[in-house]
Amino acid sequence: MADTQYPGEMRLSQDGYCAMRGSCGSKDWFGKPLPCPYDGPASQDNVDRDLLVSLCGAEYADRPTCCTTTQLETLRDNIGLAENIISSCPACRNNFRQFWCTFTCSPNQATFLNVTSTQETHTGQEGVKSVDFHVSEHFGKGFYDSCKSIQMGATNGYAMDLIGGGAKNYSAFLKFMGDEKDMGSPFQINYPSEPPEDMTFFDATPRNCYDNDLSSRCACIDCPDVCKTLPDIPPPSSGMTCHVGLISCLSFVLLVAYGIAVASFILGYGLQLTIRRRKSYERVALSTDAASEHISPRTHARGLVGASSLAQYVDGEESLGTQSDSRNLGRGASLLDPIETVQPRQYRLNNLLRRSFYRIGLTMASYPFLSLCGSFVVIGALLSGWSRFSVETEPVRLWVAPDSQSKLQKEYFDEHFGPFYRPEQIFVTALPEAWSDERTDFSASAANKPSVLSWEHLKYWLDVEADIRSLRSEPNGYTLDDVCFKPAGPDGYCVVQSVAAWFGNDLDAYDEDTWASHLLDCANSPVECLPDFQQPLAPQYVLGGIPDGDDPKKYLDSEALVVTFVVSDSLDPEVQEKAMEWERALRDYLQRLSERAAMEAGLEVAFSTGVSLEEEINKSTNTDVKIVVLSYVAMFLYVSLTLGSGTQMGREEGAIASLVRWARNLPKFFKHQGISSSSLSISSLDEPTIFPRLPRKLFVGSKFSLGLFGILLVIISCMCSVGLFSFFGVKVTLIIAEVIPFLVLAVGVDNVFILVHELDRQNLLHGPNAAAVTQGFGYGDAPMSPTQSQSRSQFEGGRSREDSVDAVSTPLYLSAEERVARTLAKMGPSILLSTITETLAFALGALVPMPAVRNFALYAAGSVLFNALMQVTVFVSTLALDLKRVEASRVDCFPCVKLPTRIALEDPPTGSGLGMIARFIRRHYAPFILKPVVKFIVLLTFLGICFASIISMQHVELGFDQRLALPSESYLIPYFDSVDSYLEIGPPVYFVVHDVDVKQREGQQNICGRFTTCDDFSVANILEAERKRSQSSFIAEPAASWIDDYFNWLDPGHEKCCRVRKRSPDVFCRDTDSPRLCKMCYEDHDPVWNITMEGLPEGDEFMRYVRQWLVSPTTEDCSLAGKASFGTALALSEDGADVVASHFRTFHTPLKSQADFINSFAAARRIADDLSARTGMSVFPYSLHYVFFDQYAHIIAITEQILGLGLGAVLLVTALMLGSWRTGVIVTGVVALTVVSVMGVMGVWGIMLNAISLVNLVISLGIAVEFCAHVARAFMSAGSGLPVDHPAGQKERDERMWTALVDVGPSVLSGITFTKLIGMCVLALTRSRFLEIYYFRMWITLIISGALHGLVLLPVVLSFAGGPGFPLQEADEEWMSHAIRHDYEYTPFLADDDSITSD
Repeated sequence: MADTQYPGEMRLSQDGYCAMRGSCGSKDWFGKPLPCPYDGPASQDNVDRDLLVSLCGAEYADRPTCCTTTQLETLRDNIGLAENIISSCPACRNNFRQFWCTFTCSPNQATFLNVTSTQETHTGQEGVKSVDFHVSEHFGKGFYDSCKSIQMGATNGYAMDLIGGGAKNYSAFLKFMGDEKDMGSPFQINYPSEPPEDMTFFDATPRNCYDNDLSSRCACIDCPDVCKTLPDIPPPSSGMTCHVGLISCLSFVLLVAYGIAVASFILGYGLQLTIRRRKSYERVALSTDAASEHISPRTHARGLVGASSLAQYVDGEESLGTQSDSRNLGRGASLLDPIETVQPRQYRLNNLLRRSFYRIGLTMASYPFLSLCGSFVVIGALLSGWSRFSVETEPVRLWVAPDSQSKLQKEYFDEHFGPFYRPEQIFVTALPEAWSDERTDFSASAANKPSVLSWEHLKYWLDVEADIRSLRSEPNGYTLDDVCFKPAGPDGYCVVQSVAAWFGNDLDAYDEDTWASHLLDCANSPVECLPDFQQPLAPQYVLGGIPDGDDPKKYLDSEALVVTFVVSDSLDPEVQEKAMEWERALRDYLQRLSERAAMEAGLEVAFSTGVSLEEEINKSTNTDVKIVVLSYVAMFLYVSLTLGSGTQMGREEGAIASLVRWARNLPKFFKHQGISSSSLSISSLDEPTIFPRLPRKLFVGSKFSLGLFGILLVIISCMCSVGLFSFFGVKVTLIIAEVIPFLVLAVGVDNVFILVHELDRQNLLHGPNAAAVTQGFGYGDAPMSPTQSQSRSQFEGGRSREDSVDAVSTPLYLSAEERVARTLAKMGPSILLSTITETLAFALGALVPMPAVRNFALYAAGSVLFNALMQVTVFVSTLALDLKRVEASRVDCFPCVKLPTRIALEDPPTGSGLGMIARFIRRHYAPFILKPVVKFIVLLTFLGICFASIISMQHVELGFDQRLALPSESYLIPYFDSVDSYLEIGPPVYFVVHDVDVKQREGQQNICGRFTTCDDFSVANILEAERKRSQSSFIAEPAASWIDDYFNWLDPGHEKCCRVRKRSPDVFCRDTDSPRLCKMCYEDHDPVWNITMEGLPEGDEFMRYVRQWLVSPTTEDCSLAGKASFGTALALSEDGADVVASHFRTFHTPLKSQADFINSFAAARRIADDLSARTGMSVFPYSLHYVFFDQYAHIIAITEQILGLGLGAVLLVTALMLGSWRTGVIVTGVVALTVVSVMGVMGVWGIMLNAISLVNLVISLGIAVEFCAHVARAFMSAGSGLPVDHPAGQKERDERMWTALVDVGPSVLSGITFTKLIGMCVLALTRSRFLEIYYFRMWITLIISGALHGLVLLPVVLSFAGGPGFPLQEADEEWMSHAIRHDYEYTPFLADDDSITSD
């Protein structure tokens, strides 16, 4: 058809003239009619005056116009479509009508409208092709401002998205309405910024949404200017508000306090040195005077070991005894009466425990096979519980407490509204041009992807979508159409959010030159490109990585396509399985696609289906199995090989020395030379042999089998715990299988080391080699070893003939059973102490409501308890058997092989029997750590560590990156990377309202938002106000308010919405019924429909209309109908007479981090709580991720609770078992500092606080007890009754601490520290980020911190303020009398050369 330019004439700009009038046919057969160019005066002919007045107002009642009835009918239809969207705001509605009525019918049209071109219509007439409409900025801005904030609840968007293409200013708004398009204007309307000289602007006064006139004023939800603004509040978890510069006030105070402490120490130490120099002369004089006096050995100032028996020197607060008046008599007064010193201070519980463990040990050692058989019967009974063994893998039941508020709310939501949809989401990105066949690291390249949009990529992807739509599952052959979500009902279309929907899922109408412009049109105005399910798709739903800025062409540079297939979910297992079957088919298809898409189209595909997450989490490959097994093997070998290192087999060469000697002597074997009697060597070691002569301890002294048996008990104890709790229905979790063996090995192995090392000590004192000393004193029947040796105890001085006579009263040789019994009698209480505290600490973890943590705590407590019971029963029996094997010279692992006895021709060994670690502690470490200066340095150092940890703890974040729980090769890892990089929208959130009667006006006003009488703090108004402070509310989109759309649906102004039969008003009309048969529901209602809510339905009438609204189809003619938009937003009672619950849907802001997810949940909970408090209704928020992040609302309180209760249990048990509240407080404090230091490292090392790290903190509590309990027990058992403030008390505590470190320090160091360090070093090789962060990092911190606090800090603090001890030695009475009679010196500080040599 020919297009012509239309020349304007002078008269066109005069008042009373038109520029166009009448209809001249459409451009084609299916188009809208075009107006005719007309340069004549306005007329009253051919005008339906009633229709004109109803559309444009009374001012057109008797005036000539530039429009005809045909034009008015077209205007009515167009205005009706728009008013479905904007009618809730009278100002916008009236401005809209004024704008188009003036454009179409104004009698002065020619003054502001100019036809610029025409075209021939299909009827052969001349129609308008383009016009210039001169609109003033004043009216344009007012018009736009009155409409820009109107919300479209059904789409959680704005009316401007539909009527203005998402315009951001009035110019864009007018341009969108004026552009020629199928769904808009049939001709082009341009809006020049300046009119010609002979024309003027259309410059009417626009209505404002905040005017008090009811014909203008809009509700708060559509007009921010009339809203009450909520005060700004900080975002959830915004951190500390008090700061000094860049650091928090707490950090500043701690730094200042530590600085003062360091300065005080330096000042005090310097002052002390100065005083010492000034008084050097006095000290020398005093020393000379003291040396000239005669002092009894019993009152020797340095021989304080005898003071361990002073019953009268006790702490009045901690002892059951009485306090002597001699306490104030001065140094040495306590030793004036030797009769009072012969009875050592006793603690009844100690004696009871020693006797009990002695009897247990003697019984187990005397009847080893019987005890083994009995124990295995009990073990078998416990293992029978495995018949009920089951593993919990469902994420919600695993990490969410059964009574969790979020879980209960999720169940409520699912029951009343149906479960949330099952999203199948795909991210498609383009590979870099330099991509090779080798798979690149997705996460590394995600930030610099090229644009994914190209003609070839679109064609390829539309073919993929076509394949997915036709994809059939096996075995039932379900397709997407069978399982997808259809908002319009079963006959509607599936919701598929994809760029393809902008093209109608078909590219046949486009080519390489036109696709880009169409895509830009759709991206900038989604309403022009509605998909088949008729919901606008904004670009952030289908494109990812969109560049920032206002460039309208920026969408072409998007880095990713975001494709979402929405599948319906159901509580019916059969329906759910139907969806899951199709999802498995989709998963398989996408996995194949992701492998070939790179080669076929240069695309990379990352995806997730509804079944993906649970399947991937439950895969056994989520841990590096080889590394874990290798870590266990390394620890097992270390334990087995080092247990026998302390066994004494006489003075034998080591294995390496023996091999060197054999290699040196081997050539002599081949030399033929005569052997005379004179050439015989005294020693046969230099004689050449064919095979090397290896040391006996390599075969006999080894304890490899004993170590393996101890480790086997660890495994059995774990299995017994699983069996017991499985019997009672406690399910196993993956964290239990991964952690419990590590844990039990850590807390159980040191008990094995302690028992074995103590038995070695008993063998030195009372074994066969020690019996030679008593050969002539009535012990002739004792078995004698060919290599007789004599051992020297810690307090043994030079032995004289008189000493030997006294030794007659102390038998040296004891049977194997007796030695084992004494071993358990000494170490059993210590094992009991650590076991009770650890079991209680772990059992308290059962208070945590999360099933994964609770079950772990129960299994851990059970495993530790069973392991300890087996160690004092089964292992003791095995210990006795192994001891008899050694003394019978039988080979380890092969007890049937017995080695011949060797004859020793050398002097018996005089070594102390201490291992290398013990010798180091005795000679170097213990004396060094107990120096006064070192003590103060240690205290300052650990005070600094504590303060630094507290500062670091402030930076520990909450959360758990779910990518860490996935196998390292999982296809979900690239998907989650893509979500972080490309997803531009947040998850939907529903605010569920119940316990409110919405049939009554008060209930309606508490939830509505678009009417003048709605409560200022109604649900709709508060959600809108919260949206405006999205930084703290995390709400990004307008809420979908069902009640507002429902009441607007009743508005008789919407002629195609709520209709009833004219003859039978009780019968609703269908959308296909003829207008002649129907009338609007509220057409004749009294009072008429209005925005004050007066006369709107209540009671049964309300429910009658609601039921119809929910089944009315949402169409273009009536977008307010509720079927598609709100069909699942209301839960009606079974009889349909009440609204039980309803929800208001909105969206969160894009959530990119764990903190965002946690804070969004906290913000939504705050909003719901505020609404409940203000309105009296019950309101709660629901989003899909809330159930998993609910734990973080309580995890800090849970952590404080469980660690606090654990420390309380440690305090109670240690104080009771040690017989000293002072020592119990010290041990508990050191354990607490250990846990604090671990938490401090979490902040430095990026370890988040979650259920897994909470488990590790509970473990750190238990292992810290293990480090401290044995040392504290040994300290209290070293024997003394001196009070803390006694003049000699400090030296006495130093002596006891030295004894404790030498006694149990090596066992603790070897048992826990080295064992776990070896395992952790192997675990460092793992490729699993989960194992690296939550096992390697936390456990290595735990071990090092526990060792430092238990073996460095604890000895120092105990030496300063430890409670008075109790003697715990073999035959206390004989030992004490022997020690006092010979005044033995304190070995570590008064050792003579001989004693040092003996080390």
